[in-house]
Amino acid sequence: MRIAHIALWSNDIERLKDFYVKYFDAKVNRKYENVQNNFQSYFLMFEDGPQLELMQMPEIPENKNDPLRQYLGFIHLAISVGSEQMVLELTRKLKNDGYEVVSEPRRTGDGYFESCIFDPDQNRIEITA
Repeated sequence: MRIAHIALWSNDIERLKDFYVKYFDAKVNRKYENVQNNFQSYFLMFEDGPQLELMQMPEIPENKNDPLRQYLGFIHLAISVGSEQMVLELTRKLKNDGYEVVSEPRRTGDGYFESCIFDPDQNRIEITA
């Protein structure tokens, strides 16, 4: 068994799509639209692993969790960029482009080299080697 995809609700899937394409080289399928339900989505494919589905529907309420605090449930998406140097470079680029860095690049207690940023919707994205 394997994880096929992970889905995120957003108020602006175009902005999220552009972010993941620009910074993480995601490939995108054609936009799916269900006019009857006022639903739109994209599937983003990465070099390896599960796909990311970006979904939008006006009736979905805002998330009331504070993005700076941890809480129960899914809390981050980790994307491996292949090397420590790439973690450093991508984190620096995202910071320079105005994205919030939650934690600077570092070696974790369990041996990973990673940083953590917020995507445009304030979802936590761990950038790993």
